[in-house]
Amino acid sequence: MGAVPLSKRDRSLATVSALLAMGNIDQLNFHLPFARDNGVTEQELIETITHLAFYTGWPKAMSAMTVAKNAFTTEEN
Repeated sequence: MGAVPLSKRDRSLATVSALLAMGNIDQLNFHLPFARDNGVTEQELIETITHLAFYTGWPKAMSAMTVAKNAFTTEEN
């Protein structure tokens, strides 16, 4: 039985989660918009960050939320 490959969307969500968990917030400047391009919605990203706050720590999540807010605001303009 072979492994089923993850979709680009799912890989992006996993990447964003891993970067947040490791505290690599600067990398999110690229990966959050890239995740959106791969089909992850803004609401799903916000929910993921909020959910991970309980597991990774509030400071990491708040830093990620700041990057997300900036990324989403830039995309809207």
